[in-house]
Amino acid sequence: MPANETAPSVKKKGRRARLIVLVLVLALFAGLGYGAYWSVDSVRASFPQTTGSLRVPGLAGTVDVKRDARGIPQLYADTDADLFRAQGFVHAQDRFWEMDVRRHMTSGRLSEMFGAGQVETDAFLRTLGWRQVAQQEYDTKLSPETKKNLQSYADGVNAYLKGKSGKDLSVEHAALKLSGGYRVEEWTPVDSVAWLKAMAWDLRGNMQDEIDRALMTGKLSQAQIDDLYPPYPFDRNKAIVEGGSVKGGKYTPQAGPGSGSAGSPGSGGQGSAVGSQASARTGDAADGPTGLAGNATAQGASVGLRTNMSALADTLDKIPAILGPAGSGIGSNSWVVSGQYTTTGKPLLANDPHLSPQLPSVWYQMGLHCRAASAQCQYDVAGYTFSGMPGVVIGHNADIAWGMTNLGADVTDLYLEQVRPEGYVYDGKVLPFTVRDEVIKIAGGGEKKITVRSTGNGPLISDRSDEIASVGARAPVASSAPDRGNGYGVALRWTALDPGKSMDAVFKIDQAKDFNGFRAAARDFEVPSQNLIYADNKGPNGNIGYQAPGRIPIRGGGADGRMPTPGWDSKYAWKGGKDGNAGYIPQDEMPYDLNPGRGYIVTANQAVTESGAGKYPYLLTTDWGYGARSQRINDLIEAKTKDSGKISTDDMRTMQMDNSSEIAALLTPMLAKIDVSDPDVRSAQKLLEGWNYTQEPDSAAAAYFNAVWRNILKLAFGDKMPKELRVEGSCMNVPEQTTGPADDLAKMIRECGTRAADSAQPDGGDRWFEVVRRLVKNESSEWWRTPAAGRGEAATTTRDQLFARAMKDARWELTAKLGKDQSTWSWGRMHQLMLKNQTIGTEGPGYLQWLLNRGPWNLGGGEATVNATGWNASSGYGVTWVPSMRMVVNLNDLDKSRWINLTGASGHAYHDHYTDQTTLWAKGELLDWPFGKEAVDRATVDTLKLTP
Repeated sequence: MPANETAPSVKKKGRRARLIVLVLVLALFAGLGYGAYWSVDSVRASFPQTTGSLRVPGLAGTVDVKRDARGIPQLYADTDADLFRAQGFVHAQDRFWEMDVRRHMTSGRLSEMFGAGQVETDAFLRTLGWRQVAQQEYDTKLSPETKKNLQSYADGVNAYLKGKSGKDLSVEHAALKLSGGYRVEEWTPVDSVAWLKAMAWDLRGNMQDEIDRALMTGKLSQAQIDDLYPPYPFDRNKAIVEGGSVKGGKYTPQAGPGSGSAGSPGSGGQGSAVGSQASARTGDAADGPTGLAGNATAQGASVGLRTNMSALADTLDKIPAILGPAGSGIGSNSWVVSGQYTTTGKPLLANDPHLSPQLPSVWYQMGLHCRAASAQCQYDVAGYTFSGMPGVVIGHNADIAWGMTNLGADVTDLYLEQVRPEGYVYDGKVLPFTVRDEVIKIAGGGEKKITVRSTGNGPLISDRSDEIASVGARAPVASSAPDRGNGYGVALRWTALDPGKSMDAVFKIDQAKDFNGFRAAARDFEVPSQNLIYADNKGPNGNIGYQAPGRIPIRGGGADGRMPTPGWDSKYAWKGGKDGNAGYIPQDEMPYDLNPGRGYIVTANQAVTESGAGKYPYLLTTDWGYGARSQRINDLIEAKTKDSGKISTDDMRTMQMDNSSEIAALLTPMLAKIDVSDPDVRSAQKLLEGWNYTQEPDSAAAAYFNAVWRNILKLAFGDKMPKELRVEGSCMNVPEQTTGPADDLAKMIRECGTRAADSAQPDGGDRWFEVVRRLVKNESSEWWRTPAAGRGEAATTTRDQLFARAMKDARWELTAKLGKDQSTWSWGRMHQLMLKNQTIGTEGPGYLQWLLNRGPWNLGGGEATVNATGWNASSGYGVTWVPSMRMVVNLNDLDKSRWINLTGASGHAYHDHYTDQTTLWAKGELLDWPFGKEAVDRATVDTLKLTP
């Protein structure tokens, strides 16, 4: 089975005894011990009551919870407070284990649940201070209305928890209680707010790229690094917004014939473009990165820098990834088509976020309905929620629909700090650290104390790594020695560590009725920065729109965020406003679009717009997705609407399942022309003849091509990467030293990769598509050169020689994996999805995983396809990220909208709704999505009344 990381990841160390107890408990629960009746009863003890009535203290009136055949609830109440109180109650019924683990993760308290093995992770999370910032947001930033909703939600969770413990909550809680006396605490509003920090962390932009580029400097030249990070191909892959401009402190979209009646929304505010920010890399030749790489002092410390970055990368690999692994895959698709081009006459909106596969899914489907609209009850909304957080994150209300994809803005910077015992150096002065102490409690007794130090650039995350703390002698600097030798500390500047109002935005979007209201709500969606697409049902054809929100920094000193930056020099700080506060791109100057003339909007993590002279005046990032998915969607829409064609709801679903491979279309014609003498390799090569580049689960051609692609990447790039980027356990012989006498250069040592599988390079994403697209034109590029290898493999010096070797290696790899008989080969047998229960199902003993995990499912699709079932080419073919849900909203008749979740509504193993949507999801099917009361009543199979 492919080993996929779900979130949060929990290490084995320090938990073995507790897991053994858990195995024994669950064995009894499963009827494998004595007392089969008792075991079945114990498993079902935590299943939610879904019929009859239950008393919920604090309710002002009765709330109806109507569940359909998949267990998806629609809630009906008479006040906002009752609605959110009921939402908290129902979330806890189905998903409290998920909620409980998540709040311990966001607050750096996993050790309290799982023991000493989580201390290192907790220490890093305490250093980031997610919980502390969430508390500040709740205390100082959020509106009174938002606080009321958060408190009502917490009251509902606590009403469910009252009187329950152990097996009444989940089999996992029962095991924790028996193995360590764990006690469940009451839910608080800040527990909900902190979830947004975890979401922002996984969608934080280019931090991994920043680390990787720094690590590459130890083995690759700047020109080689630039080869591996080519500029975005604006000439081939369309940006989201084309042709807009900033004038007079406001962004103005490109003028075009509108399809609706909304007109141009007004917005107030001030601010002007900062021309120095327009330093995005354009053209074929990329400029070298600014910041640290251009600093003479830092150049002399390159060895120490690499060691620092390697240690930081190792630490980051251990941090739970709630939404997905680092890399090019995490993202999403969304698009919206004007009613002028749909069969319904009103817009159709599609969305499918690409996140880590986990069990249960990160999403929870739900409807929140006021029986009658009033000042006391303002919601009529349905869609995808996060368990542990009130409101609907993605979905629609009676007037508008919206979706999200990751904008990918660069909102993090790593600052190298000159550290001394008394503080850190800034503009030639030594300033004191901001210091706080944290105590990490450990299950079973004991605690660990840590001290968190922060500079003006953020928390000193290098304090959390023993390796970083010991590298001082390897990092020469001109000034006097810091307290950890003469090396650099590493501080993290990140927008999410400044208190904000994103929780306000969730409720405002849920209530928005038009594009003006939607844009006003988006102003508060500060982190994570997301592409927001929009549709409504106003006017003859409805309106479609786009808004790029987010708190995005303006950098000083010409820095572009691509490399770690000197923290001791104020010219590299984020441009300061009043009292030295960071400067951000004004919200009035963020790109948006309304009813573009082309009649549709596509966002799939491609560039938002082109920066530079005469273009958008701010730098959002230099590390976009490269547009493989977005341009394929653009092409599919254009092909369908050509000659006045119309797009249907089913067409939108079909597009979501598109399995076409861009890199296969580029390389297969070249591979087919290579002269192959080995008959077995030639027979595999024949599979590619006539192949349409579609990666269906039963395709032998897709299996062989992807194996060839993986081996091309390994030979051309992977074997040339520093060990810090190569997948852990991948070993090769390298020269013991690279300079000196010839005899010494001939000495070889065994060097093994150290990077976690999901973040190793080359990962095979669409950045690598672009790298190879540019290099294949040069058949004698240095990247095609490889040394001779075992089994008589000759060295390669040209593109076709390397391709031939990759074809041969792929043939024997598939023979080992799938058998010699090519008629039995299929992409789905290699490309499998395994759903793993959070925490315990990820790294527990095999028997435990058998009890809690589900799968495998053989999938089609692949890396950077629209049906983005991602895999990391450095580590294998197993699925590492997926369309975590899919939806198509029909603005003409909301009851004809469609949706699906990756798993099911329930987080309880063995419940009917644990994974009852997964097989349908794998086939690309969608479920009916009732919204109006009559449609909901027709779909209802269980009704639960919550009473005061």
